[in-house]
Amino acid sequence: MSRLVVTYRVRAPSRHVAAVAEALALEQSVEVAAAVVRDPWVREHVVGRVEGIAAVDEERHDVRIALATVTTGGDVAQTVNMLFGNSSLHDHVELVDVAMPDDFARGFPGPRFGIEGLRERLSAHGRPLTCAALKPQGLPPERLASLCRDLVLGGVDVVKDDHGLADQSYAPFAQRVAACQRALAQAARETGQRALYAPSLVGPPAKLAAFARIARDEGAGMLLVAPALVGLAAFHELVAAVDVPVLAHPAYAGATRIAPPLLLGKLFRWLGADAVIFPHHGGRFAYSRATCAALVDEARRPDRGWKPMLPVPAGGLAVERVGELVGDCGIDVMLLLGGSLLMAGDDLVARTRAFTKAARAAQTGAAP
Repeated sequence: MSRLVVTYRVRAPSRHVAAVAEALALEQSVEVAAAVVRDPWVREHVVGRVEGIAAVDEERHDVRIALATVTTGGDVAQTVNMLFGNSSLHDHVELVDVAMPDDFARGFPGPRFGIEGLRERLSAHGRPLTCAALKPQGLPPERLASLCRDLVLGGVDVVKDDHGLADQSYAPFAQRVAACQRALAQAARETGQRALYAPSLVGPPAKLAAFARIARDEGAGMLLVAPALVGLAAFHELVAAVDVPVLAHPAYAGATRIAPPLLLGKLFRWLGADAVIFPHHGGRFAYSRATCAALVDEARRPDRGWKPMLPVPAGGLAVERVGELVGDCGIDVMLLLGGSLLMAGDDLVARTRAFTKAARAAQTGAAP
C-alpha cells in the first residue's frame, strides 16, 4: 500500500524526540495509543511509521513519517487533515515537506497553464513578466478602472485586484470587473501589447462560482484567489471549473505553521495554481532569502510532468530592486509592485514604464 512520506520539524530535546516522533505518527494516522490498535490490518496498513529522525540543531529535529494514502480518501481536505490535522495544534510541530507517491499524484492536476501558458497568452517570451496591483481598497469602480488603464499604458503585463477587494459596497464585484476589464482592453488596444486583468475572488464556494462566471462573461483573462482563505479543497474545485489561469495569493497562509516552500511552492502548485505570489526577502515581510529560493525552486522544478508554476515575488518591493529580484529568481518570474508605483500619483504611467523597462533590461544586465 502506497504512503506519503511527510516531514515535520519538531522542537524537542534529543533524548525525547524518538518518543515525540512515535506519538506524532499515531496522532496523524489512528489518533489513539498503539495499545488500542489490535486489528492486524490496521496495524500493518494504517498506523503511521517513523521513517527517520535528523537533528537540525540541539532543540529541533526533522521527523519523517510515512502515512497511508488510503486514509486520505482521495480528497484534498482529508489529505490536508491527514498531513497536519490534529498536530497543527501542537506549537512545537511544523509541517515542512511531503513526498507524494506516483499513484496518489495522479489525483492532483497541477497547473493547467503554468509559465509557458501565461507567456503564450501575453505573447511575452524570454523576459520577466510584470504585474501591478489596484490599491487602495475603498475606491469606486471608475477610479480603479482608471488606475488599471494607466498601469497597462505603462506596459504592465498583468493588473490584479488588491486581495482586499471583494464585493464591498464601494466597489461591487460585478461593476468593478466590468469597468476594469473595459479599461484594460482599451489600453491594450492603444499600446498594441497584450495584458490580463485578474479580479479577486473571495467567499464561500457558491459565491466563488458566481464570481467566476461574472469574470468569464466580462472577459477577464486571469483570476486571483487566496487558497488559504477560501480553503484548499474549494480552491482545487474552482481551478478545475474555470478556463483561465489562476494566480494564488498568500493571504492567511502564514497562520498555518506550514513551511512556505511546501504550502505556497508545492501544495498550491499541486492544487492547480498557475502562478503564486509570495513575500520576497527585503520587503514588508520576514521571509529569508533561503526560504524564497526554496519556494521558487518548488514552484518551477520538474515534477511528475506537472507544468512549472510562475513565482511572483511581492510585498513592498520597489522599481530599484528589479535587477536584484531577477538575479534571485531568473527570468521565469513575474515581478509584482503595488504601492511603490501608486506613490507616483499623476506620474503613474511614467513610473510604471520605468518599472517595465527595468524588467526588460534586467534579463540581459543592460541599463534600463
